[in-house]
Amino acid sequence: MRVAMYYSNQDVRPEEMPTPRIGPGELLLRVEASGICGSDVMEWYRTHKVPLVLGHEVAGVIESVGDGVEHYKMGDRVTAAHHVPCNTCHYCLTGNHTVCDTLRQTNFDPGGFAEYIRLPAINVDRGVFLLPEEVSFEEATFVEPVACILRGQRRSGMKPGYCVLVIGSGIAGLLHVHLARMASADMVVATDILNYRLKVARRFGAHDAIHADEDVPAYLRDVNDGRLADLVIVCTGARAAILQALSSVERGGTILFFAPTEPGVTFPISLNDLFWRNDITLTTSYAGSPADHAAALELIRAGNLRVREMITHRLGLAETGLGFHMVTHPQEHNSIKVIIEPQR
Repeated sequence: MRVAMYYSNQDVRPEEMPTPRIGPGELLLRVEASGICGSDVMEWYRTHKVPLVLGHEVAGVIESVGDGVEHYKMGDRVTAAHHVPCNTCHYCLTGNHTVCDTLRQTNFDPGGFAEYIRLPAINVDRGVFLLPEEVSFEEATFVEPVACILRGQRRSGMKPGYCVLVIGSGIAGLLHVHLARMASADMVVATDILNYRLKVARRFGAHDAIHADEDVPAYLRDVNDGRLADLVIVCTGARAAILQALSSVERGGTILFFAPTEPGVTFPISLNDLFWRNDITLTTSYAGSPADHAAALELIRAGNLRVREMITHRLGLAETGLGFHMVTHPQEHNSIKVIIEPQR
């Protein structure tokens, strides 16, 4: 089968490898659509593992079914979670499924930028979701990222009436904007360094979108009755963005660090100046649980999320390298979401 083999962000090669063989309890998925995620282009996270086939935002058709699989059949349209929890450990039983050791060890074989992937039995058991007729393959690639957004906003204590600041208006930031509006935030403000992304943020629900170089805290006080943001969601690992978040959160508010920094980046924080007496919460979020995936799929099925409008480019498998360039150099292509269609 054909795959897109990742060596670096600048070197993604069309190659051939054997189609995976499935065993008992497993499924072979013919991949129809696979989204390029921002985490796919984090070279520092990948360099020690290359070469490898990336891609975890997938949707497709079941090509073959292993012995013992009862709930799926050939021809079923599905999406799948690449990481799944054990559901029995301390972390899972306390609602922290995404720090489960099993979740961190599970994955597809090989990855979504391939014509076919093997879904291991544990993924089939708790991480495969049948697609309703009204959900297209490309829309289904958003189930995984939306699941991550849902978990992040839940962990951050998102409430109706909040003033929400989203720093960074790439695809994750746009989904946060869109879902914050759906959660009845009173005001959603987005920032970015790219003007075209600010326009897109307004289209997906931001009450306003301002350049990140502006005085964001002063702007918030001006439009929010003298207050800063109740919730700040940081969707970039840039140092300036993190410092901006620390100065933009209101007393009693929360900062959700949704994107990682480069390795080794640290920040000196004065507990007295920033937090003491102000009851500010700092939190993070990683991945999504199976329940989050199911909720994400239902939101997409119901038409509440306009995810199809976020797709700017659709490419064949041989063009995956170009897709990575579009994601790493968005200003050159005005790219938001890039979808790979492996059967092309």
